[in-house]
Amino acid sequence: MFHTCVQPLLALSGQGMAPESIALSVALGLVLGVFPVFGCPTIFCALAALALGLNLPAIQAVNYLAYPLQFILLVPFIRLGGWLFRFTPGPPNVLMASLHAIVAWFCVCAPTGCCCTC
Repeated sequence: MFHTCVQPLLALSGQGMAPESIALSVALGLVLGVFPVFGCPTIFCALAALALGLNLPAIQAVNYLAYPLQFILLVPFIRLGGWLFRFTPGPPNVLMASLHAIVAWFCVCAPTGCCCTC
């Protein structure tokens, strides 16, 4: 399975894409791919690819590979955000849970993505 996922990215090197661009596409595709609001990662990856001149299919491929992580990390992001806001559990509130998850994503993934791209 690893070979199947990595082979298309390695093929980009043969098409003249610089290793730094491939690495940036992988890092941003992964970081943006776990954003806790469904549908947003695809838009964010497309905007990042256009703004930074990256290969759109490469960043979207990593984004789609990160999709299971988006599901896995959703509850931890919500809980971390609740902890950061000192939220006391009550009736379910989707808007508040989404806000907590987004803030937690910014606290964890944004610095990670910045470190990976430097």
